[in-house]
Amino acid sequence: MKKLTKEQIYKRLNNEEDARACKAIDNNACQEVPGNFIILLISQLFSKFADALLNPKITLPWLMQSLNVPASFIAWLVPIRESGSLLPQLAIANVIRKLPVRKWVWVIGAVMQAGCILAMVAVAFTLKGAQAGYAIIGLLILFSLARGFNSVAAKDVLGKVIPKQQRGNISGLAASIAGFATLTFGLLMWFFSQQKDQDIVIIALLLGALMWLIAAFFYAQINEYSGATEGANNGLLHAFSKLKILYQDKQFAHFVITRALLLCSALSAPFYIILASKQSFEFSLLATFIAVSGFASLVSAPIWGRLSDLSSQRVLVLSATLVTINGLAVFVIATWYNELLLNWWAMPILYFLLSVAHQGVRLGRKTYLVDMAEGNKRTDYVSVSNTVIGVLLLMLGSIGLLESFLSTAELILLYSGLGFLGGNECTVFTKNRVNSVLFNLM
Repeated sequence: MKKLTKEQIYKRLNNEEDARACKAIDNNACQEVPGNFIILLISQLFSKFADALLNPKITLPWLMQSLNVPASFIAWLVPIRESGSLLPQLAIANVIRKLPVRKWVWVIGAVMQAGCILAMVAVAFTLKGAQAGYAIIGLLILFSLARGFNSVAAKDVLGKVIPKQQRGNISGLAASIAGFATLTFGLLMWFFSQQKDQDIVIIALLLGALMWLIAAFFYAQINEYSGATEGANNGLLHAFSKLKILYQDKQFAHFVITRALLLCSALSAPFYIILASKQSFEFSLLATFIAVSGFASLVSAPIWGRLSDLSSQRVLVLSATLVTINGLAVFVIATWYNELLLNWWAMPILYFLLSVAHQGVRLGRKTYLVDMAEGNKRTDYVSVSNTVIGVLLLMLGSIGLLESFLSTAELILLYSGLGFLGGNECTVFTKNRVNSVLFNLM
């Protein structure tokens, strides 16, 4: 009866035709899809909510400011949080390739992240100033390393236990539900905005650690069958030799270029906050942005997820176009109609549209990459792309240093230009893929 209930839920969350299909997974794994789908959905829900609570743009800066940490430490939060989990992934993937069952890598990574968050809470009660800054930065490095293990293992496990045309849907549903949780938490933060900032941030961190532990518990319940382990007996030099697929596989190379350009949706987000804070820097405003981000995930993620299963390339083009148009609108308003920004609703609406576009970028590129290959080839694609993106993230993130020469609105426009180039690049590799398929058919 329990299994029947899982199957009913599974069929309700997927199209009837998709629910019966088992594309690109093992026959044994096909029998476990309904249960694995539900377990993965629950686990992703908790992990995405945990990510929202440990926000390097909001939560950690508030914590460090309350501990009188010098501003120079705060400037490193976003680069370490994002690139720190991407750069080591070639070495991480070489370790993971040796494991026939890889869900435990994700579980260990989740537990490590929970431990790092709890250690940050301990720092908040014991250290101040530069000492607290060094401690939090060190813990964030460990946290990011754990995220690297999760990133490689998650896409590999997803590709092994969930069929094609359902992978984008499960990610979209999880992001949507987590968005609702984030929206609720943001509203609660706004309601309790008169409370001491540090108390609210510590509560957020404790809740985030709990979410990671719950996510790890559910992820451990996945029924994953053994997979390929060939090519796993070489060292780090062999891992770096995988970079050659960047010039051997043109489709993959175009994807990496597109993904790099579409980093603009994440990198431009802090400047929306900065532009809004110039009008009014209050705790309630930042809580509003958290709520807006959650609402964007709630309403857009299921749509992007479904569309990604139909055509992840088109999702990337659409979301890139939205980033570009939205950034252009911000620039025009801030330059010629600045009085509009005095309205409390103006920047939250623009940030909502950016968050919607960012969800499309994330779900589109994740679904495309998981569907591009199978087995250890998928692990190679994930690790190579993430390592390269980690380097490019630091390079593109340095554009923010131009704030001394450019206005905030001009920086947003500059990042939006990258979105336009990313959408154009995506159409290139989409056409190349179509032409390749037609050629093979002929």
